[in-house]
This record gives sequence, structure tokens and C-alpha cells, in this order.
Amino acid sequence: MKESKPESRIQVIDRAAALLDSISRYSMPVTLKALSADTNLAPSTTFRILHSLIDNNFVETKSKGKYQLSGRLIRLSHYKNVAVDFRKIALPYMEKLRDLFGETINLTIREGDVVIYIEKAIPDRMMHVHQLIGSRAPLHVTGVGKMMLGREGRDGIIGYAKRTNLPTYTRKTFSKLEPLVDECVKCVEQGYAYDNEEAEIGVGCIGVLLYDKYDEVIAGLSVSAPIQRRKDEWIKALVKAGKSISLELGYIKNKKNN
Repeated sequence: MKESKPESRIQVIDRAAALLDSISRYSMPVTLKALSADTNLAPSTTFRILHSLIDNNFVETKSKGKYQLSGRLIRLSHYKNVAVDFRKIALPYMEKLRDLFGETINLTIREGDVVIYIEKAIPDRMMHVHQLIGSRAPLHVTGVGKMMLGREGRDGIIGYAKRTNLPTYTRKTFSKLEPLVDECVKCVEQGYAYDNEEAEIGVGCIGVLLYDKYDEVIAGLSVSAPIQRRKDEWIKALVKAGKSISLELGYIKNKKNN
């Protein structure tokens, strides 16, 4: 009787995992030579995989010719705990904004090329925007999504456009690259973003980003309303709430922006 074949594996991923394991065993940045010896990989192979890991922000070089795990990789290992904490921190602010505006307040996170709605505070009125928890929306049709793209710069926005082809949802959706780039950059510079019926006709949003202590975007906070009820006067309170939540998450203000 034939032995069953082992499950197929992807060699380069196995090698990358072995290198990450090896780096994690050192308390100080480690040399290419040591990592090559630990993993039984040729120096040229070790170098190539390490620099791919650096390009993806999983490994960093603090000393010339030495490698260590990146802050991003360490943060990912604590993601579940952070996710629970920021939702608990954000909810009281969301409820205050809901009562102040009389409209739906949303909390979203990014997953790949979409945002996912993970929490909401809905107003006590019959007509309001209803977002389902767990629903998804492409980045380029939401206010917070455009800010997330803007943080990646022009190259990141171009990459997103190539991957998604910028599907059109309404006549107001940004379906061309250059207008989208301009809009995303502007949103980041001003610190808030609009969704002007780009996902759904008749619905408008205003969104801001939430940051953690590493200055990484952890979530998006937004208000959704029928477009005729949306008010620019909400921006100040929304931005203030976003900053307060970020500070509770450990974010340190940039003195230049104070």
C-alpha cells in the first residue's frame, strides 16, 4: 500500500519562516552568516529572502549587515488583543457622537483592499443609514478607505487601482486613477475625508483615522447620514473624537501638528 504523499508546501515560505524563527532566537541583530548557518540556506538565498521580508516590513536592518524582526511583525502577533481593546475604547466616543449628530457612527478596519464594519452606534430615529456589522466596502468608495490609501502614497494607490480596476458603484465613484490619487492625498493632508455618494446615492459620510502608539492606522471612525442631512459642522467633533481615541491607544501627537 502506497504511503500518502505529504501535503504540498511552498518552499520559499518555509524558508522565510525558518529565517524568522532563527532571527527571533537572538536578543540582538544577527548577521547574514549566522542566519545562513542556522537555516542551512546558501548565503545568496538567505540574502534574497531576507530582503523580500524587509520589503514587506517583516524584517529590518538596524545595524549594517545585521537583521532583526520588525515592529510590524511584533504588532501583528498582538493583533487580537489590540482589536478587542480599541473597540471597547472607541464605543463610548461613538455613542456620544451618535447622540450629538443624531446619525449612525461606524468603526471599520482594513482587510486587504476593503474596509470591514466591526462596530456601530445607531440613532433613535426611524430614518437612518444602516450598516451591517461584517459588511465590506472597497477602499476607494469610503472616506476612511481613501485616507488609508492616501497614507500609502501614490505608488500604493496605483497598486490598489491595478489590483481592483476601481469598480464603479455610482456616478460619483472615483473610477479614474489621477482624480483618486489627488483625492486621497488631500484627505490625508486635511485630516478627514468625505464619501460624497460614492458608494451609494443618497448617502454621505465623513471619516477620520485612528492610530496606535506606533503611528500605524488601526481603524477608521465615520458618521453616515442621508446626504441632505450631513453637516460640515460635524467635522470638528469627529476629528476631536478620533484624536482622543488614538491617544487612549497610545498615539503620541506630532508636535508639529499641535
